[in-house]
Amino acid sequence: FYFCSMEESNRQKKIAGVLQRDLADVLQSALREAGTQGIIISVTQAKVTTDLSQAKAYLSIFPSDKAETVIAEINKLKYQIKHQIALKTKNQLRRMPNLEFFNDDSLDYIAGIEDAVKGKENPIENRDLLDKRKKAGN
Repeated sequence: FYFCSMEESNRQKKIAGVLQRDLADVLQSALREAGTQGIIISVTQAKVTTDLSQAKAYLSIFPSDKAETVIAEINKLKYQIKHQIALKTKNQLRRMPNLEFFNDDSLDYIAGIEDAVKGKENPIENRDLLDKRKKAGN
């Protein structure tokens, strides 16, 4: 299965949007039911294959140090999550795609860039942050 290397069809975009919204609802209610405190999950993106059989969901998890553990737990429960989404989308989707969940760490990446730009770890001002260069010919 491949995820569209070309332009996504309107149908793919529509299904991805429905999945993104409903996944957010299901995951948030699962967190509330589990009594989990201090973890926030948002579905940043959903992508669907051209044949609509597979879906990838990218999750942003706060705090980010718990992301890998939370993603692993969600992947263990993906069949129950798929069932809940299927119930919500039964009037919109004929067949529910298989779900895969991934950590979206782009917010951490952006924060790192912002810190670098703001000068918290500025290699120009603090040369110790740079790797030591070796002289040519050694």
